[in-house]
Amino acid sequence: MDNNGDLYIADWVNNDVRRWQEGDTQGTVVAGGNGFGNACNQLNQAKQIFVDKNHSVYVADDTNHRVMKWEENATEGILVAPRNVFNEDLIDVMSNPKGVIVDHTGNIYLSYSRYHHITRWSPGAMKGIAVVGTERSGSESTQLTNPQDLSFDRRGNLYVVDRENHRIQKFLIDLD
Repeated sequence: MDNNGDLYIADWVNNDVRRWQEGDTQGTVVAGGNGFGNACNQLNQAKQIFVDKNHSVYVADDTNHRVMKWEENATEGILVAPRNVFNEDLIDVMSNPKGVIVDHTGNIYLSYSRYHHITRWSPGAMKGIAVVGTERSGSESTQLTNPQDLSFDRRGNLYVVDRENHRIQKFLIDLD
């Protein structure tokens, strides 16, 4: 939900994100909606989303191996992670992002189905930095297996849905 109380829903089957305001019966497409594909106005299995205070929608565009930012009233998204990478290289840099969240300083945090860690992409970064988890799956307190959705609490702790371990993990994030 955004700060107006509007609800946003990612529809990975129809490759769009819709905003639902009170009384809506169909919602309004705010991202994608132009069939599946990898153009800037398309999505391919949009998974998790995050809406910032300016009503920009960040989309974990799963099968396109990217995160797109759709500013309010935009007709195209902006590639925010990974940046300046050719489409054929995307799978090597980012594989199937699932969860996305943005902190108050503009850092983007991502979870992946293929990797067992959470990465932070600082504004303008060419590459993400692992901040939680390890390269190997596992059930130890520092390990994740198929992490999915992400959330922050008011103190800046990061919560991760650790899907295959059937748990939610809480982590203190070091911003250095």
